[in-house]
Amino acid sequence: MVTLTFSIPDELDHELEHQSAECQISKHHIVQEALRRYLLRAQFRSLRARLVPLAQERGIHTEEDVFGTDG
Repeated sequence: MVTLTFSIPDELDHELEHQSAECQISKHHIVQEALRRYLLRAQFRSLRARLVPLAQERGIHTEEDVFGTDG
């Protein structure tokens, strides 16, 4: 496991302390989970940016184009 050291503004640290105490989980866990979610969203955005143009080239613009309609 890698250890990172970084600075955050006092206001953010106070909110992190508050949430940590309120949820009874460590600040470490909150920061890890926040980073994990950020990276997943970034990966999704990157994948979507590559795939949407390919789908549009094939006439796929909406969910209905993918799944069809009920009727």
